[in-house]
Amino acid sequence: MTQTPIAPPSPDDIVLEDDSLTHRLDVEADALMAEGERRSFDRVDSLRGAVKADASRVREGLEDGLVQARERIRQSPERATLYALGIGVIVGMLLRR
Repeated sequence: MTQTPIAPPSPDDIVLEDDSLTHRLDVEADALMAEGERRSFDRVDSLRGAVKADASRVREGLEDGLVQARERIRQSPERATLYALGIGVIVGMLLRR
């Protein structure tokens, strides 16, 4: 009986031209990680400047989330109304206790 030797995968075996969703998500995740790492190690002039920069990034993120929420509400107002009603009922039940 002859056995075929099993060699570890080499970089030549890896296909990088894949355009699947998984590959695109991997590339986007790598870009986000690199951006976060770059921001972490940037030189900051002062603590106040760093806090202002962080607050600005948080504000931009919240504004983007608000725009997306408004867009989704415009796309399906019935669903948004039912969600709001359900959340209101749950909060009312919790507060009544």
